[in-house]
Amino acid sequence: MARKRVDLMAAMLLLHRHLTSSVCNEVFETLREQERARVWTLEAMIDFWTAVVIRAPASLREALDESFAAEGGYPDAGGSRSGFFERTQTLRWQFFHGVFERFTASLLADCPRSYEQSMQAVLPAFPEVWIADGSALARVARRLKAARKAEEVLIPGSILVLYDLFRGIPRRVFFDEKLLGGEAKRLREHADEIPAGTLVVCDRGYSSLRLLSTLAGRGVHALIRLKSNIIAAEVEVLSRNKADGVTDRIVLLGTGQGTPKLKARLIEKRLPDGEVLRLATDVLDPALLPAAAALELYRRRWAIERMFNHLKSVLNLKRFYAANTNAVAMQVYASAIVYAAMRAAQALLARELGRRPEELSPGRLLPRMAAAHVKLLYMLAGFEAVKRANPHVDLVEPDWRRVAPCRIDPERLLVRRRSGVRGKKRSYSKARTRTLSLRTLELRHIKTKRPR
Repeated sequence: MARKRVDLMAAMLLLHRHLTSSVCNEVFETLREQERARVWTLEAMIDFWTAVVIRAPASLREALDESFAAEGGYPDAGGSRSGFFERTQTLRWQFFHGVFERFTASLLADCPRSYEQSMQAVLPAFPEVWIADGSALARVARRLKAARKAEEVLIPGSILVLYDLFRGIPRRVFFDEKLLGGEAKRLREHADEIPAGTLVVCDRGYSSLRLLSTLAGRGVHALIRLKSNIIAAEVEVLSRNKADGVTDRIVLLGTGQGTPKLKARLIEKRLPDGEVLRLATDVLDPALLPAAAALELYRRRWAIERMFNHLKSVLNLKRFYAANTNAVAMQVYASAIVYAAMRAAQALLARELGRRPEELSPGRLLPRMAAAHVKLLYMLAGFEAVKRANPHVDLVEPDWRRVAPCRIDPERLLVRRRSGVRGKKRSYSKARTRTLSLRTLELRHIKTKRPR
């Protein structure tokens, strides 16, 4: 019997179904201040950057050349090269953030809670479980003109991400022109954008009583790894398992000096190396969040680290095509849009195959989705050309899945388990301790630039 093949064209249509002209136009009209609608519209910029993320060209000029020549699967640019580069400097990156937010909200209709089924089964009390973490972006290559005179390691900024564990997509992405720092403060500033009832999981970089108190005040639950310097006064012991080394207690956190003491639940586990893992949560009822489930959930926090790895290695976010802050942020949000669409498609394909989404490999899926994307763009360009040639005919866009399916053997999409241990270790670079943000470099250039 022939093996069942899956159609990647249906997966690519997710991106085009939710990244629409109306979404881009609505965001532009909502956020515009003095910006004018030019040939390089917000929609054209979004379409071009998402194609760049998917196709990973050698340079933006190469991508523009292929776009103007109607080659390579890029959308029809319409404007000039100089107009594009001017637009990357004058169109505020906040427009791309707005499009990402609207796109993600629309995508939820095709993005059911398909990931981490075992965790969903033990956490029915929480409609949403998000993981929060930040990451510095990769250094800007020195060959870029704006970075040639910088002696420090040039970092284009950082991102704070709230990752939806059960849907497998980033729900909130906050680009910052500055470098990492004050992670707990940055999350507090965005607490209003987290739906009430959500359980947010954080690493010890977010060990802050003010953060716990702020989230609780917004109706948001938290599970945060505490640093050893936070004092916990015992109120009640809920359970103590000597065999597993796990203790579950109600405590008062803090000293009461500066920040009021906070009543919380503290789950502690002694690790094999002797260190004590301390997880604090405002969920005081162990029936809603059992200690074993909390410890396992914290282990699943690694999902956001895989997301950062996929963004940088699979979607090439470790390399930036232009050395200005706007262009960097545009690439960041275009990557986030493509990643969210890819993960939603991954879940749909897995459901069609009767498998768990985690069994499919993003690294294997994206190159094949890129081929389907090129095919789809060629067909869309042909359809638009026919429409322009027949202005008085009301043409209906065909179902591209029927016209030109893009089928593939599902075995080629499956994760291949790593044999042995990782050979590559992260090395320490003393030079990386001397860093400079790209935005600071731009401001320095503006101050030193002589008027004509």
